[in-house]
Amino acid sequence: MNTILRLEHIQKYYGNEGNITKAIRDISFSVEAGEFLGIMGSSGSGKTTLLNCISTIDTVSAGHIYLEGTDVTEIKQKALARFRRENLGFVFQDFNLLDTLTISENIALALAISQAPADSVETCILDMARKLNISEILNKYPYQVSGGQKQRCACARALINNPKLLLADEPTGALDSHSSQMLLSTMQSINTQLGATILMVTHDAFTASYAGRILFLRDGEIFTELCRGSDERSTFFKKILNVLTMMGGGQSHVC
Repeated sequence: MNTILRLEHIQKYYGNEGNITKAIRDISFSVEAGEFLGIMGSSGSGKTTLLNCISTIDTVSAGHIYLEGTDVTEIKQKALARFRRENLGFVFQDFNLLDTLTISENIALALAISQAPADSVETCILDMARKLNISEILNKYPYQVSGGQKQRCACARALINNPKLLLADEPTGALDSHSSQMLLSTMQSINTQLGATILMVTHDAFTASYAGRILFLRDGEIFTELCRGSDERSTFFKKILNVLTMMGGGQSHVC
């Protein structure tokens, strides 16, 4: 397997010497190419901070993050925008679509920023729209489509430049249960059929059950991890709930 992402002893502190908050204490793990990894934890567990460090939105206090061999922590500030554009795709809870642009134009914006050849833009958009089942809404505006369709548009925009890593921050947080299930099925297809490597932060066990492996964070550290293996999603969901119960109960290990 090809390791896409590797974290080595990541730490993140906030505050000054007299009042330090340790958001991430000492986290190390790897993500393989084509993996769908979920990160779970309660509010304050460090999961969002960890995602921000991986995405270069925030800097680490100690440790190293490698994306296909490149030490992300050593990239200079002026080069970060290019690094994100060339390597990362982002899916946010609130979609982050521009209401004055059509769905097609929202997707095209990512291609324009990356300076893709003009004669390839339409073909790329149509191909990605077909894969994500949004071909029929390309000429509509975000306010004219459902939340689930907006999020699939956001996925299309995130994937259009073929990023090495897709980062999803609570992607179902603004969706109803039906739209959530449709989006998660889409993300699973993106992972299995398109080979996309996905790292998803969520607090929701149902959402997490679509991942192939889950890291559980508590107090800025990895509490345990859970692999789906050959389990049905319903079985994996029950195992996730069991781990969350143990975390809530304060137990320090998983049998």
